[in-house]
Amino acid sequence: MWLKPEEVLLKNALKLWVTEKSNDYFVLQRRRGYGEDSGGLTGLLVGTLDTVLDSTAKVAPFRILHQTPDSQVYWNIACGASLEEISQHWDWLQQNIIRTLSVFDSGEDITSFVQGKIRGLIAEEGKSAGDEEDPERFREAVLRFERLFVLPQKEKLVTYFSCSYWKGRVPNQGWIYLSTNFLCFYSYMLGNEVKLVYPWDEVSRLERTSNMLLAESIRVRVRGEDHFFSMLLRLQQTYLIMQQLADYAILRFFDKETFNAEHPLANPLHITQRALEIHARNQSFRSFFRLPQEESLCEVYESFLWVPFSHVNMLGKICVSENYLCFASQDGSQCHLIIPLWEVFSVELPDRSSRALTVCLRGKRALRFSEVRDFERLAATIRRKCGTAGSPQHCVSNPDEEGVMVGQSQAVSTEALMNVFHPHDAENLDPKMLKERMKEQSWQIHFAEYGRGTGMFCTKKTRDLIVRGVPETLRGELWMLFSGAVHDMTSHPGYYGRLLEECMGSSSLACDEIERDLHRSLPEHPAFQSDTGISALRRVLTAYAHRNPKIGYCQAMNILTSVLLLYAKEEEAFWLLVAVCERMLPDYFNRRIIGALVDQAVFEELIREHLTQLTEHMTDLSFFSSVSLSWFLTLFISVLPIESAVNVVDCFFYDGIKAILQLGLAVLDYNMDNLLCCHDDAEAVTVLNRFFDSVTNKDSPLPATVQQASATANDKSIQKVDICDLIKEAYEKYGDIRTEEVENMRKKNKLCVIQTLEDTTKQNVLRVVAQGVKFTATQLDELYVLFKRQHFVSCYWSVCSPALQNHDPSLPYLDQYQLDQSQFSSLFNLLQPWTTHTHTCLLARSAFHLLDENGDGLVNFKEFICGLDILHNRSFTEKLKLLFKLHLQPGTQECKILPSSRFFPPAEDHSFSTRLSDSAEDGVIRRCPERGRAKVDLQEYLKQWQEDLQRREENIKDLPRINQVQFIRLTKTLYGVFHGDEEEESLYRAVARVTSLLLRMEEVGRKLQESSPQKTPQNTPTSTAQPETSPTLPTSPEAETLAEGEGGHDHPESPVSQHETLPSHSDITPNSTSRPSTPTSSPTGTSSPALDTPTDTPSSPSTVRDGDWSFSFEQILASLLNEPSVVRFFERAVDTDALIAHARKNQLKDAH
Repeated sequence: MWLKPEEVLLKNALKLWVTEKSNDYFVLQRRRGYGEDSGGLTGLLVGTLDTVLDSTAKVAPFRILHQTPDSQVYWNIACGASLEEISQHWDWLQQNIIRTLSVFDSGEDITSFVQGKIRGLIAEEGKSAGDEEDPERFREAVLRFERLFVLPQKEKLVTYFSCSYWKGRVPNQGWIYLSTNFLCFYSYMLGNEVKLVYPWDEVSRLERTSNMLLAESIRVRVRGEDHFFSMLLRLQQTYLIMQQLADYAILRFFDKETFNAEHPLANPLHITQRALEIHARNQSFRSFFRLPQEESLCEVYESFLWVPFSHVNMLGKICVSENYLCFASQDGSQCHLIIPLWEVFSVELPDRSSRALTVCLRGKRALRFSEVRDFERLAATIRRKCGTAGSPQHCVSNPDEEGVMVGQSQAVSTEALMNVFHPHDAENLDPKMLKERMKEQSWQIHFAEYGRGTGMFCTKKTRDLIVRGVPETLRGELWMLFSGAVHDMTSHPGYYGRLLEECMGSSSLACDEIERDLHRSLPEHPAFQSDTGISALRRVLTAYAHRNPKIGYCQAMNILTSVLLLYAKEEEAFWLLVAVCERMLPDYFNRRIIGALVDQAVFEELIREHLTQLTEHMTDLSFFSSVSLSWFLTLFISVLPIESAVNVVDCFFYDGIKAILQLGLAVLDYNMDNLLCCHDDAEAVTVLNRFFDSVTNKDSPLPATVQQASATANDKSIQKVDICDLIKEAYEKYGDIRTEEVENMRKKNKLCVIQTLEDTTKQNVLRVVAQGVKFTATQLDELYVLFKRQHFVSCYWSVCSPALQNHDPSLPYLDQYQLDQSQFSSLFNLLQPWTTHTHTCLLARSAFHLLDENGDGLVNFKEFICGLDILHNRSFTEKLKLLFKLHLQPGTQECKILPSSRFFPPAEDHSFSTRLSDSAEDGVIRRCPERGRAKVDLQEYLKQWQEDLQRREENIKDLPRINQVQFIRLTKTLYGVFHGDEEEESLYRAVARVTSLLLRMEEVGRKLQESSPQKTPQNTPTSTAQPETSPTLPTSPEAETLAEGEGGHDHPESPVSQHETLPSHSDITPNSTSRPSTPTSSPTGTSSPALDTPTDTPSSPSTVRDGDWSFSFEQILASLLNEPSVVRFFERAVDTDALIAHARKNQLKDAH
């Protein structure tokens, strides 16, 4: 066991201990009296001492000491009762620590690192019992996690481990904390603090790795930077949990087409380490045995199963779920078996001495399990579940089922199309038909020996028969069995018929796309040249689109379904399609074909591993990804004749994607020499196309009218390749590729594929946005990350966050990520360069309404950046114009938002960016009722984009005048902007002078209008109707008094009180025009409460009257240009990098 490091002096201990092993840093010692020299005098003495001492004082016979070459001090770090036990600790030190210590410069650093590592291992061992057994320890870890990383309290810690983080070549011993949404690490050693917080949705690579310095570690790549974590006591467990959390984030945030709202981990607040482990175990169980998604693994028992055909007891595991009893041999490939519990009618215990039980099945079959540790409990479980397991309502292969399905309002084909258009001729003595009958006989023998249907033993012999080719008459039955579709169909009787009734007569985008592709599905085959095949294909595809609207219909589904209908009944074809789309090829049939891209990345990895010669010749393997896309999407159906492609489909339903990967490698290996001679991609494509044209199926019994052999099939100069030989070669050369290995590679590459797609989106957005702003490329990149993270921050701790609905990969790049008002305000306040205090929320709300030009309540990245660019990088005039517009916005008051034409003349396009409209009138459909099935008129989109780029600058003369209430609000905002500045007092005085000047200008204008009343109605909408009540023109001393009222106090005032003083004074003079009884302002610049009313009331008809005054933007600009301090303030360069760093640090703190 590991010990808390304690100092040991060896000077007086050398006679009691013997050194067994040593190196520069560690010593393994054995106590005298144990082992080989126990018979010596010293050994007898030591042994006697250890014997007479009480148990608490006894010393373990083996120990490990830590030392440094420059020190005489040793530290006891481990002890053991046996050589085997202590050797395990020694080997761990050799593998994980020794090579690391060489990077330290001093012995003190080495000792400090070793001590920290050993203490972490001790804590890890103490934690290994589980958090449920020691909740107090876990609660302490949660409190430490919250204190160190200051994340919102809703963030749930899943688990934590002791480890080392490598910063350069120096390890930092600390703790890694894995929470629902973040990977965190903290270390504090020798005064050096390391703190990391990375969201799982930014992880692009997660894998186990090793190098010369690290024996084994976990590499995490975030935003292009690699981070290494090593010296984990349970590295594999840590890696699996990290993988699950990263995959959960990917599913929830990016791959919502696959993510189910009823997912066991759907609620981020309920995720625990135990829940993750159970979910992973259930997934693995369902995937291996191809069971329905409703099944969960309940119990597992290790046992022997008597295999009658081999006459041996085979070691394996019994897995029991709600409705199935399954068995798999130890390696999983020798034998596996699935028994529906409704097929069991009794369980017997024949021999208690061998802990055996016999499971009796219908059909006079029995299974004998032995050496089951808890056989009585297993027997009780099976008996209990036999009574509750649902019995199927109909059988899959019912030869008497004809015509129309019961309860079905539409005629549904109950016969495979191949039987209709090419019935099996039993009297045909053609050599191919004779060979076909031999295949059938082989399978009948296999059924007699291994069983038939769901209870069949699947062994290596089964795979050998699959490789040789499945008989035409058995293909549909075996596809249903090996794919697991038979279990789905049995569990959901009548489901397909109900789907057809629900979607009958409905119209949708998916239905339109299906109709368009119906006649493109195997058009050469007679079955799809008639209404029988076309109608069946339409019903299956429409039913699936109705079942899974997230996927709906995608191209390539029609090709696959048409092949399924050839060999399976219509309902069976539907369930086969469900098995392929939702279980065997996840994420293949959606808009971004993520699953196919992931498997192509796996394919590239296998090429590097198995075809090194080709890898050396072609450094860029992306070519094979592009050319093989159709191989994966259509299971080679699109590149091989139908009579050959069905053999590939046979292997696929038995072995899954592993069969397609093997065949792909075999195709490249077969054409290796020709590919090495190619000089470009076009030549390589030609080589592969010529090869596929040469592939035939010499044993196919199909007539020539059905076969799709190419025109070169009869060309004797071209060497033919038989599909059975090609598949056999694929299994012989690459059959050692394990399914578990493929699944692990899928998980590893999915992160990379998703982040690559996200990076592509980012690059396209930045390319568009960069053309109109002055931010640097690095700043734009950082701002995009902040914008995207702000979107996700609202989704982290909510099950059904509305923000999740705002991310739609089907939209144009600019609109894939959008912020609502709450999200926008949080980010805007972090990045805007001024402190506006009490007016921050109002300013952010006004900015949101100004930028949200189409009024859909969302702002995209381009709109956000265009507004931010003005605040950070533009001139004084542009900044003032933006502030002016913000205060024209009625969004700051509780009133309805008016269209943009209320503020801008219709002739001008004053938008900050051009985005797709929700209206379909202009030919652009931004979103359609079917979520995610949007169609975009690209020509219209590009036209608007071009107009946006060529838009001329707005003329300030076109801006409307600002009224009384809006001007008061603008003045308050300016005071808030200036607060805290080193020139705050002079800025306040400058605004006071400008305000007084504008008021005097307004009074002069009124007096001029009074002198020419005949022109007043036409030219001056702001003239008063009662000139006799006009107030006295403010004089210069009044302006000075006003300025003193803002900046002349000896004691500091709050910004709010300073803001209120000037606008109230500014409000006095013009308002007295229409209210002659209103008292004037006091000498200190304050006013009575009655006069403050307009500053706090909405701009309603009662406050905006003919007597109210207003200013143009030109007047305000001209007045402020005469104040150098104001101009200097707005022209001052903004430290954008500092604001970005501030936002990055505080973005999560501000999350609700």
